[in-house]
Amino acid sequence: MLGNATMEKCSHLFVDTGLPDLAVGLILLAGSLALLCTCLILLVKMLSALLKGHVAAAIQKVINTDFPAPFTWLTGYLAMVVGAGMTFVVQSSSVFTSAITPLIGLGVISIERAYPLTLGSNIGTTTTAILAALASPREKLASSFQIALCHFFFNISGILLWYPVPCTRLPIRMAKALGRRTAKYRWFAVLYLLVCFLLLPSLVFGISMAGWQAMVGVGAPFGALLAFVVLVNFLQGRSPGHLPRWLQTWDFLPSWMHSLKPLDRLIARATLCYARPEPRSPPLPARVFLEELPPATPSPRLALPVHHGATRL
Repeated sequence: MLGNATMEKCSHLFVDTGLPDLAVGLILLAGSLALLCTCLILLVKMLSALLKGHVAAAIQKVINTDFPAPFTWLTGYLAMVVGAGMTFVVQSSSVFTSAITPLIGLGVISIERAYPLTLGSNIGTTTTAILAALASPREKLASSFQIALCHFFFNISGILLWYPVPCTRLPIRMAKALGRRTAKYRWFAVLYLLVCFLLLPSLVFGISMAGWQAMVGVGAPFGALLAFVVLVNFLQGRSPGHLPRWLQTWDFLPSWMHSLKPLDRLIARATLCYARPEPRSPPLPARVFLEELPPATPSPRLALPVHHGATRL
């Protein structure tokens, strides 16, 4: 029966190009990513253009208002519910966070209010996996639903770890610090994305492939060094007198180890992104001497009337 089967070409855009399936997949992936980024950029631009003036003031007053005491603490949890509901409606946490990002930049939404909204968005995005798991066949329903619940409880554990106690809301302070750093060095955002989402995970994955001994041998010294740097930074800001004199600042290290200015100069030199020169003041007008001025003519309004019958002295 299989011998009588005939092979038919799939009908798609690249059917007659002769490209292999891998090349077609990469082209479609690049096109879809470009289309997604374009739509997100246009969405941000549109919101930035619309939400200004009285509209921005009204939204700012409504969103950033807290409940009256003693129910002020409930405001953040209500924001989580709103973020989860909006993400469930649009079925994309990326769209929701991209929509509120320009509002934060315009000052319409404070970063303290955007934090619970984003946490709620992380909960709302798990509904997609739960709905997909519920649509699975009966024999695979249990396994797929377990994976969806893993995603859900993972995000819930992150909220329990970083939100209920105010002193544990470190992402807010970290976001402000990264924002100030990016405002000073524009390339820092790209470097942060490359290091935290590409280089560091790849390094950890590569070391983990060598076994737990290599992971402990590399991770333990790195963790100890990181804890030491955090402790010294804390003491430098709060009580530098408890530190030795040479450790009260990081100036004893080379400049590239405690400052981004050398790297900024290197990147500026490599990309020719020099700062714009300061605008010069307009040149002063040329000096005009009194001898060069034309003779003044009396105004006709100020001229006295001439009386023909008057006697002149």
